[in-house]
Amino acid sequence: MSEGINVVGVYVRDQDEALEFYVGKLGMRVHTDARNGEYRWLTVQHPEQPSFQLGLFKPQAPVLDAATAQSVSELVAKGAMPPLVLVVDDCRAAYERLRTKGVEFTQEPMERYGGVDAGFRDPSGNGWKMIEARHGAG
Repeated sequence: MSEGINVVGVYVRDQDEALEFYVGKLGMRVHTDARNGEYRWLTVQHPEQPSFQLGLFKPQAPVLDAATAQSVSELVAKGAMPPLVLVVDDCRAAYERLRTKGVEFTQEPMERYGGVDAGFRDPSGNGWKMIEARHGAG
């Protein structure tokens, strides 16, 4: 039997806005965009990681009741959710490329912990840490 993680989800306030950010600015591509009434299953994937999907989900029924959905939306907007990590070959170059596409950074690239990293948020408030891949480490 083969097992593995296929989809990891993040909560977003507006799925169309999130789609524009993740596809238009970060360069991901749409994997699935399916609707069932008010519910929308929307996933994107990095072009170089076709077996892994990032779900862009709105906090709503049937997964959450209305009060919980409101609380979750507020927490996401405050940046209270754990950060996601994007690994890049050159953090400074990726920073400049994404900044010109309108990505707003919360931290410019800086050297620490033996590497270079930067931080940004998506339009919903989800935090991202962009980390330069270490080559030759092993």
